[in-house]
Amino acid sequence: MPAAPPTCPDCAQTMKAGGLVLSGREDDGARTCQALWRCPDRHVWWRWADREDDPLEVCPYPNSSGPDIYG
Repeated sequence: MPAAPPTCPDCAQTMKAGGLVLSGREDDGARTCQALWRCPDRHVWWRWADREDDPLEVCPYPNSSGPDIYG
């Protein structure tokens, strides 16, 4: 069963998944994905897709994913 979507740390609204970004992780050198999340107020957050218990971090590239996939 999939976990419930996270809530935005800024406004406490339920967030919507926005895709994955392949990245290199500094602490273990692994190439893995960061999961993007956006709330209705357009705050953009991400976290390592394989570390769901880690806290969300502000995405430093909120507009770099191409077309606005969030509508």
